[in-house]
Amino acid sequence: MTSTLINELTSSIRSLIGAVAVPNVILAVAELPKTRSGKVTRRVLRKIAEGDEKADLGDLSTLLDESVIAQLWKEISQ
Repeated sequence: MTSTLINELTSSIRSLIGAVAVPNVILAVAELPKTRSGKVTRRVLRKIAEGDEKADLGDLSTLLDESVIAQLWKEISQ
């Protein structure tokens, strides 16, 4: 993700919602962890965003593609 795009995103968030809503980190990933019905598993994203790789992510059997989690860990650790 280019720095220009990140700057545009943060300025848009700042102007539309407010400075308090600007995220600390913005990552561009190819795919999000989704269930077979297509819902994004926010609990998994939340634990990955906390950055604790040893955290128990819970039941992952409902995920469509579990390899997405390894990709997210890789992206967030960079």
